[in-house]
Amino acid sequence: MSAGASAGFTQSLVWVVLFVGAVALLPWLVRRIQRRQGGLASAGGVGSRVLASVALGPQQRVVTVETGGPQERVVLVLGVTAQQISCLHVLRGTSFAAEAAAARKESDGASGHD
Repeated sequence: MSAGASAGFTQSLVWVVLFVGAVALLPWLVRRIQRRQGGLASAGGVGSRVLASVALGPQQRVVTVETGGPQERVVLVLGVTAQQISCLHVLRGTSFAAEAAAARKESDGASGHD
């Protein structure tokens, strides 16, 4: 084997090792970036969570999502299909549990008068 061929093989081997190392580090880097972005959102107190989800059909759902900061909580009632998401109702400045209890009390009172 000549010196030129040996140097070319060594250079190729170094590039392959660097490429494999970069591919191996890529998932770690993605997780770190996601964790940092998630940390910024939770540090500001802004987050969202799914409170309830009801299936209406094979690809239709009604989903209740709570979002916003601690001072500006907003509950969204969303209609979700395979093609689109539609906002059905917005509840501002109140907790979902309080709204649900008020609605339950209202419906119980209406059924008691009949």
